[in-house]
Amino acid sequence: MLSPFHSYREIIPDYEKFVEALQRPLPTHLRINLLKTEIAPVVKKMNAMGMTLIAVTERDPSLFLAPNATLRGNLLDHVLGNIHFQALTSCLASLILAPESESSVLDLCASPGGKCSHMAQLMKNTGLIVANEPDAGRQVALNYNLARLGVLNTVVTRYQAQDFPPRMGFDYILVDVPCTGEGRFRVPAKMMPYRESSWAKRLRNLQRKIISRAFDLLKPRGAMVYSTCTYNPLENEGIVDALLKERRDAGLLPIECGFPYAAGVLAWNGEVYESELQKAARFYPHQLDSVGFFMAKITRRE
Repeated sequence: MLSPFHSYREIIPDYEKFVEALQRPLPTHLRINLLKTEIAPVVKKMNAMGMTLIAVTERDPSLFLAPNATLRGNLLDHVLGNIHFQALTSCLASLILAPESESSVLDLCASPGGKCSHMAQLMKNTGLIVANEPDAGRQVALNYNLARLGVLNTVVTRYQAQDFPPRMGFDYILVDVPCTGEGRFRVPAKMMPYRESSWAKRLRNLQRKIISRAFDLLKPRGAMVYSTCTYNPLENEGIVDALLKERRDAGLLPIECGFPYAAGVLAWNGEVYESELQKAARFYPHQLDSVGFFMAKITRRE
């Protein structure tokens, strides 16, 4: 039986290893929240409970693989906000954007708040983060997580992302858009093949509107990360390519994260993309064992 992602065979390196990786369960990663605690006591406490924590990168010592973590949301340290369970590739979006202390940041699609709270941690709770979430139900989860994790430098707004008011510019913008979510699929029985539909076309239209509004809110020489947890180039390179063609002052920055990834594709289904798209990153589960992601780091030239 063909994998639901067989149509991507030509763009996914070591495709057979990719298919094999989809048979394995998603590993558990967590972030120790340095806004509330320190690394050593949390590691010691979890080890005493029989849960191993394995550091994954020197760039951010707060990120750990937790291969035998149990209870998760019921753990006292989770309830207290000392730890936050989060996919490793989700954490990489914040590390790649790398907002500096005292800067201004816009998280345009912020719920449930993992990336937003991670950015607050990287900024040491300084500066300003505007966490925008248009859905009332999802905003409840966002507010809960920001409060639980001790985030103090963030205000929450509720605009449609594509209509966020252009009242101020931001040094950094995170654009983690709604997508088809193919990168989350691991167990074969739960995988659904991508099907072209009117809904998918509307979704891509929304993605284009959101990235365009985000870019218009970016200060000159600012940095913006566009990310999805899906594989389809139409939602990834295609969206960024449209921005590069529409906004001639837009350019891509190289992605530095210390983890393996594949470069962005330059052609798909007869469409040819700007050569700068090779600076984008595709994170596949057989190269980095986590949720599949696409990221592009965009700057606004003066």
